[in-house]
Amino acid sequence: MPIRWRASLALLSLSAATLSQILHAAPISTVPVDRAPLTEVHLGDSVAALNGPWKFRVGDSPLDPATGKALWSEPGFDDSGWETVDLAAPAGSYDPIAGTAGYLPGWTAHGHKGYWGYAWYRIRVRIDSRPGVKLALAGPSDVDDIYQVFDDGRLIGAFGDFSGETPSIFTTRPEMFLIPDESTGSVSERVLSFRVYMEPYTLNQLDDVGGFHNPPLLGERSAVAAQNQVKWDELYRLYAGSLAEALTFTVLGMVALSLVLFDRTDRVYLWIGALLLLIAVTTLVSVISTWTDWIPYVVTAPIRLSIITPLIYVGWVMVWRVWFRLRRPTWVPWVTLGLLPLLMLSTSIGQNLFFVLVQPGTEQVFHVISLILRLFVAALLLWTVFQGIMEQGLEGWIAVPAVLLAGVSEFSVELNYFHILPTWFPFGLQLSTRQLANLFLVGALSLLLLRRLVKSIRRQRQMALDVKQAQEVQQVILPEEHTSLPGFEVESEYRPAMEVGGDFFQVIPNPADGSLLIVAGDVAGKGLKAGMLVALLVGAIRTVAQFKADPTVLLDALNQRLIGRGDAFATCLALKIEVDGRVTLANAGHLAPYLNGKVLTLEGSLPLGMLDTPEFSLLRFELRPEDRLMLLSDGVAEATDSDGNLFGFDRVQDLLRSTTSAAEIASTAQAFGQQDDISVISVTRMAVLAATA
Repeated sequence: MPIRWRASLALLSLSAATLSQILHAAPISTVPVDRAPLTEVHLGDSVAALNGPWKFRVGDSPLDPATGKALWSEPGFDDSGWETVDLAAPAGSYDPIAGTAGYLPGWTAHGHKGYWGYAWYRIRVRIDSRPGVKLALAGPSDVDDIYQVFDDGRLIGAFGDFSGETPSIFTTRPEMFLIPDESTGSVSERVLSFRVYMEPYTLNQLDDVGGFHNPPLLGERSAVAAQNQVKWDELYRLYAGSLAEALTFTVLGMVALSLVLFDRTDRVYLWIGALLLLIAVTTLVSVISTWTDWIPYVVTAPIRLSIITPLIYVGWVMVWRVWFRLRRPTWVPWVTLGLLPLLMLSTSIGQNLFFVLVQPGTEQVFHVISLILRLFVAALLLWTVFQGIMEQGLEGWIAVPAVLLAGVSEFSVELNYFHILPTWFPFGLQLSTRQLANLFLVGALSLLLLRRLVKSIRRQRQMALDVKQAQEVQQVILPEEHTSLPGFEVESEYRPAMEVGGDFFQVIPNPADGSLLIVAGDVAGKGLKAGMLVALLVGAIRTVAQFKADPTVLLDALNQRLIGRGDAFATCLALKIEVDGRVTLANAGHLAPYLNGKVLTLEGSLPLGMLDTPEFSLLRFELRPEDRLMLLSDGVAEATDSDGNLFGFDRVQDLLRSTTSAAEIASTAQAFGQQDDISVISVTRMAVLAATA
C-alpha cells in the first residue's frame, strides 16, 4: 500500500471523527459453534480490533490438489484442534525494540521456543454493518516477520515477498488490505486467515518473538486508513531521531575528512571521518528499511550486522590508537586486521543470517566464537584507551565514556538474554545504547578535535614563523643581485619555487690576489629542509674559502659535509677566475655554464653526498675581456607550461643569444611556468683592467 503523507494532527482528528460516528459498535464477543468460536463485530463507520479468540498453529498448510489453494485458509476447514490465542494487549505495553504501543509476546513465549518458519492464524467473524459500507483490514503493525492474508480462502494481500523459494522479509510496518466489495453486506460471516513466516535471525532479537505482537484491525475503509496512518506517524516519529543521527554523522564525517586539507600529516582525521560515515550508513540503512520496502531484510541484515558493525567495532581500536599516536606494541594493527574477517564470519553464522548454508545448531557454536572475538576486541579497545591515558592524560579520560558505551552496545543480543533491554523511548523517540555511544562519541571527538585543531594551528603558525625566519636568513647569505668588483661585473638573480629554496650560490673575491671564487649549486628537495642544507653548505663554503680557494678542495669539503646525512645530495659547480682571466672549474653533477652563449663541454660527474671519494669533472679555460660566463640552475630548463611543454635547452640557447641580463632570463623562465628554484649568475670580465694589466 503506498504511504500517504499526512499531518499527524489531521489524521488524529479524522480518527476521532470517524469513531464518533459509530452507530452500533459492540464489544467483540465469542459465540459457541461446532468447530470454532465466532467473533461478532457490529460496524457503522468504525474500526474494531480483532483481539480474538484466534486459532493458531505452527507449520505450513498443505495445498488442495484440485485448486492449489492452502487448505488452512478455506472457510470450511476444521481448526477446532488448534491452539486458541487472545491478542488483547495489556495496558501500557510497548515493543521493546521499536517502541510501538500495544505489544504482545509472540509464539516463542507460548510453548514454541526456538521455532522459526511458517505459522497460521485463523479467526471467524460475523460483521453487522450498514448496507454499502466498504470494509478494509489493517494487518498487525508489529509482527515477526511477514505474512499473507486470506479472506474466505482468497488471497487479498501480503506484507513481504513470498514469490521465491525462501520468502524475503522486511522490517515490520503498517499495511492495509481492502475487503472485496462483493463479499460485504449488512450482515456477513467470513474467515480471515494469516500465513506468517519468521526467519531464524529473529530468534536472536528477543526471547518472546514470533508471529503477531498486536491485533489486526477491521472496519470501514476510511476509519481503517486513519488508524493505519496513525501507526505510520508513530513509526515516523520513533525513527526521526535515527534519521537526524544519520544526517548529522554524515556531515561530521565529511567535516572530519576535510580537516586533512589543513594537516595532511595527521591520519587520524581519515580514520575518524571513515568511522563517522560508517555509522551514518548503518543508521540510514536501518531507517530506509523501516520506512520503505526498497531494500529487503536479507540485504540490509548482512550489510549492517556482518560488514558495517564489525568494521565500526574494530575501527574504534584503530581510531584511538592513531589518535593517541601509539607505536607499541606493533602487533596490534595486524591482529586487529586479522580479527575483522573472523568477526564478520562468526557474526553472520551466529545470527543465522545464512541459515540455508549451515547445519542447524551450528549457529550456537559460531555465536560463542563471535562473543569471544568481541570480548577480545573490547579488551584491545580498553587497553588502547588505558595506554592513551598513560601517554596523554586528559585526552585518554575524555574517551572513556564513549569507549565503555560502545563496548556495551556490541553485546545487545547477550543483554536480551538477561532481560536487559538496550533501548529506551524518551519523549516518544527511540534511543539505544549504540545511539547513546554514538552521541558520546560525537561529544568526545568534538572536544578532542577542537583541542587537536588548536594545537595544529599553533604548530602551523610556528612552522610558518620558522619558514619566514629561514627565508630571511637565506636572503642574508645570498650575495647582492648586482656587484662590481675590480676587473669583473657580477649579476645574480634568484627566484625560489617556494618560500625557502634549494638553490645556492656564493661570489667571494680575494683581495690579496684579485681572483674571484664563484660557487653555485642545487640541493635535493625544496622547502625548509632544503633551506637548512643550503645554510649548512654556504657556511662550509665561507669557511673553506678563507683558507684555500681551490675549487676541487672546496667540493671535496662540501661532499664530506653531506656524507652520512641520508638523502642529503646536492649538485655543485665551483670556479676560480684569476685576475688575468684564467679559469679553473670543478663540477659535481651541476649544469655546465655557458660562455658567450655557448655551453662548455664537461665530463659527467655525480652529485655531492653520494660517494666518500668522488671524482669531479675539471676544466681550465681563459676568460677574455668582454667575455660573459652564465651559470644556470636546472629550474630554467625544467620550467613547464600549462600544456606540459618543457622550456628546454634549445630555448635556453636561443634566450642566451638574445639577452645578457640574468634578471630577464629568470623572468622569462618563470613566466613560462616555474616548477623548481631558478638561479642565474652572469660574470663579465671587464676590458679596462685587462688593458691596464
